[in-house]
Formats: sequence, C-alpha cells, structure tokens
Amino acid sequence: MIPHLKTALTGPLLSLEKHLILEMANIEHWFRTQWLEHTAPFYASVDLRNAGFKLAPVDTNLFPGGFNNLNPDFLSLSIQAAMVAIEKVCPEAHRLVIIPENHTRNIYYLKNLFELQNILKKSGLDVRIGSLDQTILEPTKILVENNKSLLIEPLKRVKNRVVLENQLLGNFDACAILLNNDLSAGTPEILKNLEQNVIPPLNAGWVTRRKSQHFKAYDKVVKLFTEFIKVDPWLINPYFDHVSHIDFLARLGEDELSSKVDQVLHKIQLKYKEYNIKHEPFVIVKADAGTYGMGIMTVKDGDELKKLNRKSRNKMAVVKEGLEVSEVIIQEGIYSEECINDAVAEPVVYMIDHFVIGGFYRVHTTRGKDENLNAPGMHFVPLAFETSCSTPEEDESPLSTPNRFYAYGVIARLALLAASFELETYDSIN
Repeated sequence: MIPHLKTALTGPLLSLEKHLILEMANIEHWFRTQWLEHTAPFYASVDLRNAGFKLAPVDTNLFPGGFNNLNPDFLSLSIQAAMVAIEKVCPEAHRLVIIPENHTRNIYYLKNLFELQNILKKSGLDVRIGSLDQTILEPTKILVENNKSLLIEPLKRVKNRVVLENQLLGNFDACAILLNNDLSAGTPEILKNLEQNVIPPLNAGWVTRRKSQHFKAYDKVVKLFTEFIKVDPWLINPYFDHVSHIDFLARLGEDELSSKVDQVLHKIQLKYKEYNIKHEPFVIVKADAGTYGMGIMTVKDGDELKKLNRKSRNKMAVVKEGLEVSEVIIQEGIYSEECINDAVAEPVVYMIDHFVIGGFYRVHTTRGKDENLNAPGMHFVPLAFETSCSTPEEDESPLSTPNRFYAYGVIARLALLAASFELETYDSIN
C-alpha cells in the first residue's frame, strides 16, 4: 500500500522525478564519488514532505528511534549495511554496547531498541544494552511484546572505559559504544574521553548540533547536486533562517523573529508565483536543537508571533529534557499532499551508513497537511514501505511505488550527505 497523492505531480517536480529515474546510473555514480571523500554517519533517518510541486527533507535525525516500523522483509538490507558500517568505524569490533534514551518505559521506543539490537546481533556482534538512566541500578528485564524482552543494564565507568557488570552473565567490556540517545540533556561525564569508539561521535548530539547548521550544509549539497542534474534547487530544498537569543516567556527577540518569518514567507511567495502555485505560504518555527516534535508551531504571518497567548509561549519555551529554547530555525513549510483514508502521511527514510534500508509513512489522524506530524500526544500510525528505495522502473510512471520510493531515497541521501558535511564542520571546530 502506498499513500494517495491528493494533487498530481506538476510541472518541474514531475520533470525532476522523471529525470531522477532516467539518470539513475549517473546519480548513483555521483553519490559514490561523494562517499569517497566524506564519511556517512553510522545511521540516520530523514523526514520528507511531498507537496506534489516540491519534495524536500524537513528533519534529519542522527539517533533514529523507529527501527520497529520498518518492513521486516528488508531485514537483510539492514544487516548488510550494519556490517559495512561497523567495519568502517571499528573493524575489530566484536562486542558492542547500545546506550538508549532514558525513557525505558515507552513501549514503542523499546520495540525500536529490540529491533536495533537484533540487526546488530545478526551482523555478527555480541550486543548488550547499557543505560545512563540513574534509576536503573541493576540488570532489568523488560517485556517488549509476547516472548520478546530486553535486558537493560546499568553502565559503569572503569578508568577510560565504560563496562557492564553482571554476576550472572559476566562482565562486558565492549569494543565500541553505539549511542541511540541524542544527548539532549548534555554530554554525560561518563562518556567523555573514552578509549572505546563512540558512534555516532558525541558532537552529533543536540548539545552541539543545530538544525540550522544542518540545513546550511544541505544548501551546499543541493547546490552541487542540482548543478549536476540541472534543476531548480528550490524543488528539493526548503528556505530557512535562524534567530538566536530568543526568550518566548520574556518576549525577547520576537521582533527579529517576526521580521525574519515575513522575509522567508516573501521568498516562498515569489516561488509560488513563479510556478503558479495557489497555496498559501507558511513556515515552521521550531527549536534549533532537539527532537520529539516539541517547540514547534506553524506560522503564516509574522504578526502571529507577537500575539501568542501564555499557553503557546510555554509550549515554545521548552523542549525535551525541559531545556529552555534560546535559538529557533524558521523553515519553509511544505504541504504534505500524501494521505491514507484522509489522514495526512509523510515518508521517513532510514539509512545505515550510506545505504537506504527502508522506511515508513508517519500517518497522522488528527493533524493537517500544513502541520508538523511528529508531535507528542498525537496519534500516528506507521506504514512500512512495501518496496525498497533502490529499484526504480524506467518504463513506469514517476507515481509508481518503486519510482516514488527511489526519489525519496535520493533526497534522503542528500540529507545524509549534508549530515556528513555538518559533522566534519564540528570536528574541525573541536
């Protein structure tokens, strides 16, 4: 099953998707040359939006938490990609510790953790889970579903290594540490200056990373790619801007924010006029660091930000781990015209190393096509991709399942390459 695209692909985007299919060999060669010079993140997921006239990423997560939503028929793709990824970052690795998020009672996250551990075990590693959660004081078995369970053990530091101490299973000193924790609350002392390989690196966490820096890197990638395939960069790239020194509760920085929102809206309106698009432009204002859909709002006029009520200001003021928002990104809003039974859907593409391993649709039953779908407290249903993203059919329509998924895979890999650029920048600073 593939979501219905309410509006037909139009003009330039239709030409772009046809071009992607016809130029597959050249595109894949272009990616290969890029990966010779840049190192892909260990894993990532990319949220995309398809407006019918524009297809672009809106978020890139370097600590993906939805492996349980992938099509199990493509498990072999994940295993093979994991083998390559491990060989690159730690070729001698035999034992690996996954460090998860601290919300160990979220059943959906636990299912993700179970599947991630399963992929890594089947790639030939001895894998255990070591938690930073201070409430985990002893090895704890948690039922995930039916006969599936996870053993989560407390992490302990011994000199410059982190280990698991377990009288029953024996102590566990891993060759490498895999973070599935985005470090929103900061970098724990226990993880600093370790002898072991930490993947992704600590500077991939939100204590360092900023969404505006990612999209600045994405601008560079898109410029290279669209010069190569000769298309308008705007078709696959959202406009954005950045504002720092924001305090929503004290109403500091709101004039600058309002002004920059209007500037981005004006740029979008000019493009809509160029392509005869009748939709109303909008932007998404969101915290420049953090995940879980917190600190996000849809804005269609800069003055809206000066009229926020107390409740709205409170929602924008803090994100995950209760961290205060002081920087925001203003990102061009992209309508999501894909739907299932009138519920809005958006694709999320998953990658390990530089390989697309599948993805799923986030299908939201209570949100509109101009709203963020990755929101806390809202109901969404994952729909796994039914085919891989690597098998386009030249003789079929761009709307066909394999061809639409191939286009998603191309755009997601551009975002992945941008993440590589981004991490290289952080490395050079440090």
